[in-house]
Amino acid sequence: MSVPTPHISAKSGDFAKTVLMPGDPLRAKLIAEKYLDEAVLVNEVRGMLGYTGKYKGVPVSVMASGMGMPSIGIYSYELFNFYDVDNIIRIGSAGALSPDLDLYDIVVAMGTCTNSNFASQYGLNGTYAPIASFTLLSAFVDTCKKLDIVPHVGNILTSDAFYSADSTCNEKWQSMGVLAVEMEAAALYMNAAKAKKNALAVCTISDCPFKGTETTAEERQNSFDEMMTAALETAISL
Repeated sequence: MSVPTPHISAKSGDFAKTVLMPGDPLRAKLIAEKYLDEAVLVNEVRGMLGYTGKYKGVPVSVMASGMGMPSIGIYSYELFNFYDVDNIIRIGSAGALSPDLDLYDIVVAMGTCTNSNFASQYGLNGTYAPIASFTLLSAFVDTCKKLDIVPHVGNILTSDAFYSADSTCNEKWQSMGVLAVEMEAAALYMNAAKAKKNALAVCTISDCPFKGTETTAEERQNSFDEMMTAALETAISL
């Protein structure tokens, strides 16, 4: 397949080597307008806004992934395989499973469990364990230290279901030490592994179901500044 692809209208060379990938297109727009110099809109197919600009003089792109593994699966696959992108850092939101997490804490997904059947396409004789790129993981943690940010690094859950028929599912994953739940990271990690590229998922806690606290949609769109700054600083350190 050549570019443009069925889902991305950008031309070859329009994306930087590192792409930050929030789920929400409006968060991608916010990052481009707030943090990037000379930001140019390079994609708006299906409302999945993508921009390339410069952060402290270094080219960086930001593009939305949409919600769920099928959506990020499409966009990350095309970026890795058709646009020569080397690194994708997901910057999203997650629900806390660990009682040690509070609203706005940052979780770094060293690995991700999943209830999805995404890995079946590879025909593996076993259960695949999606993990982060150590290059991106170590760079992000080092950046957090420089910024006096204390992230929570560990295992997360990538779920296909936002509304689960099993009312006890969160307690079961929590009992295995899983920190938080979101809906995209596992597909991103598998696409990166297959393409021999680098991926990292970083999430800010947007709700704590066991504590009954949550952020609003507007807060999720317009806040999370610590995570965005750490991701951008990581991007220019690569």
